[in-house]
Amino acid sequence: MSVMVVDQWVLDLFGAIDSMDAPAVARAFAPDGSFRFGNTEPVVGREHVEQSMSGFFSMIAGLRHEVTGVWSGRSEGDEVTSVEAEVTYTRKDGTHTEALPVTSTIRMDGDRIKDYRIFMDISPLFAL
Repeated sequence: MSVMVVDQWVLDLFGAIDSMDAPAVARAFAPDGSFRFGNTEPVVGREHVEQSMSGFFSMIAGLRHEVTGVWSGRSEGDEVTSVEAEVTYTRKDGTHTEALPVTSTIRMDGDRIKDYRIFMDISPLFAL
């Protein structure tokens, strides 16, 4: 049996996401931080991150991440954290998706997010 150690900031970030607290998520970003979900255009700046998150949260009733792996390292001088998880969405009609695999790559600027990229196929959320 292995034990996974997850930094508190990762737990706090995913807790804010699962609480659908867009302002709290945006506060985790550097003022000029960027956020990109899949193949959408990146949004830059805390205000735009908050708007993007709020827009997405308005389309769902809830979500829950189960973190399954965390790796940290450096790339081009930046601290990079990769978080693998399974996320379950609750639709507005009360139905749930199966657990969907997701990987998030997060580059930091000190204690704030510089660049956050989410890689997943979200189409099952909108399938009928």
